[in-house]
Amino acid sequence: MFEELHRKMNKFWNDDRTLNETDPEFIKMFSDFAYDEVINDENANDPALDDKARCMAIMASLIGAQGMDAFEMMLPVSYRAGVTSVELKEIIYQSTAYVGFAHMLPYLKKLNDFLGAQNVALPLAKQGTVTGDDRAKAGESKQVEIFGEKRRGFAQSGPEDTRHINKWLADNCFGDYYTRDGLTNAQREMVTFCFLIAQGGCEPQVRAHVRGNLNVGNSEHFLIAVVSQCLPYIGYPRALNAIACIRDVIDQ
Repeated sequence: MFEELHRKMNKFWNDDRTLNETDPEFIKMFSDFAYDEVINDENANDPALDDKARCMAIMASLIGAQGMDAFEMMLPVSYRAGVTSVELKEIIYQSTAYVGFAHMLPYLKKLNDFLGAQNVALPLAKQGTVTGDDRAKAGESKQVEIFGEKRRGFAQSGPEDTRHINKWLADNCFGDYYTRDGLTNAQREMVTFCFLIAQGGCEPQVRAHVRGNLNVGNSEHFLIAVVSQCLPYIGYPRALNAIACIRDVIDQ
């Protein structure tokens, strides 16, 4: 699949006459790095990071980095690598809690256009598992499941004037999104990690979700591999900051 990904990505570049004609040296340099060196480096990989997981991580990082052109480029690659319509939707839906609706919306529209071209009937099957009556309780349960008992009662904690945000984290971020079917806890924590590291300036949240990833079974080595695969898209500063956050949590 690595060779296939390389071929497909180069085909994208070569199909774009403007890039092919104006920047052939750059195209070769970037493609050889991102789609050969990075994908095949032993230390940039992990047994749990198959092509599907690699694509999910990259797609999430592109949303976090607001890289629409690269996201559009990766959509067919991800689809062929086995990322399903439901999984793609869930990644984008969940990004709302981490990048905001304003930054999520163009990606949802782009995915809908892509799925329409693939003759996928929309809307997809419902993935929600909660109601307005139980979303808060379910969200708190999900927080405790991922982060431990210290999260029990979090929605009612903190200064009174900002306590409503803690409540929203429980009932909206976790109750509305994390309780949905379509992605596992491990997949949701991985893509959340990617949303955050790609944005930059989110190091406290990155550290929190490093812990969450470790708690749901995503190892330190796996997270380093995820950062490594996202590096060509988010750059060295944000990738190195992400590695530093992983080390901070592991060293505690």
